[in-house]
Amino acid sequence: MKENTLSQVIEQICEERGISKKSVVGVIEQALAAAFKKDFGSKKENIKVVFELEQGKTQVFRIFEIVDEVEDKDDQTTLLDLKELKAKVFKFQPSSKEDEERIIKVKLKNLKRSDKVAIDVTPEKSYGRIAAQTAKQVVIQKIREIERDTLFNEYKKKEGQVINALVQKVEGENVVCDLGKCAGILPPAEQIRDEKYISGARLKVLVLEVNRTPKGPRIWVSRSHPELLRKLFELEVPEVYSGQVEIKAITREAGSRSKIAVVSKDEGVDPIGACVGQRGARIQTIVNELSGEKIDIIIYSDDPKRFVASALAPAKVAETKLNEKERIATCFVLENSLSLAIGKRGQNVRLAAKLTGWKIDIKKVEVKKEKSKKGVDKKEKQPKDTKKGKTKKREKKSNDSSRSKEKDKKEKRLKKEKKRKK
Repeated sequence: MKENTLSQVIEQICEERGISKKSVVGVIEQALAAAFKKDFGSKKENIKVVFELEQGKTQVFRIFEIVDEVEDKDDQTTLLDLKELKAKVFKFQPSSKEDEERIIKVKLKNLKRSDKVAIDVTPEKSYGRIAAQTAKQVVIQKIREIERDTLFNEYKKKEGQVINALVQKVEGENVVCDLGKCAGILPPAEQIRDEKYISGARLKVLVLEVNRTPKGPRIWVSRSHPELLRKLFELEVPEVYSGQVEIKAITREAGSRSKIAVVSKDEGVDPIGACVGQRGARIQTIVNELSGEKIDIIIYSDDPKRFVASALAPAKVAETKLNEKERIATCFVLENSLSLAIGKRGQNVRLAAKLTGWKIDIKKVEVKKEKSKKGVDKKEKQPKDTKKGKTKKREKKSNDSSRSKEKDKKEKRLKKEKKRKK
């Protein structure tokens, strides 16, 4: 393989896989130095290889330190020895480009003790073939290592961020997801309860941890972590992303219910309204992403009484008493709010306690029944024969009316009799 052809292959691979040319060249130079020591020198020699990718040119240099008296012939030399060699002497100096060196030719008269010099020891013919074969092996064996390091560094920076994932398959209890350039693992502890992971389904996941392994980066992702909810609000609510609305606390029972405490940093911004969005559009997008998980948005307060009372929403709290020493909040609610305050299987009060950091005790308010008692007393004071009195009056009225009718009838009879006599 010709060197210029090799450089073209390397450039193509670097471009396709997104690997820096500099890192590939560095590995090739190390491999070529090892090959030179094996075939032309010794392992103790200080060999530096310069592989110029653009020109496809390889140069081999042996590095020496100038001393007055040689103690280690592999690494040291004298000015007299250099004169006898009659070789071209070079020095490596820092380049204008970061972390790069340039080679300059130097004269012996400009050198002094403790200087480090390089002598060109590049073989004339046979080394070209060795260089090509070694470089080819490096491309095959080492390029994967560079790619693994590149992927590791790329995803390590994404720890704590939300990224898109595509469900590939289910392996045992783990769900394997395609994250783009590599796979991620969604373990059972980080899955949403009762959520179905079908091959091809698109999800948003939180990158929990990235570990380095010989086979490449191992990436652990989550669907149940509270931080996922925070990042989703940052994506969907511009006011949260900009910092106008701050999320102070989050607690989740993934797939079932969550509570999030928010506060506005801008007087003109309603924190709950901003999070909910017009006609609930923003919050509904997040709920849909989390497979229907219910989300309670409450106002954060520095006053523990108000904060605890708000955290029990949708229940309404009549009164809250605090035990500062034991951090116990006793909340009194009306009977019709008792079940709401506690929640199904104690979920509402449990989430509120985690959100606020207070142990919450729910008690029912005792309602005094004074009005009802007064009403009963009035009824009791009424005489028992009231109804009988009313019936007597009615009977009297009916008797009077019947008597008047009989009287009228008698008068009519008398009038008729008088007329007959006449």
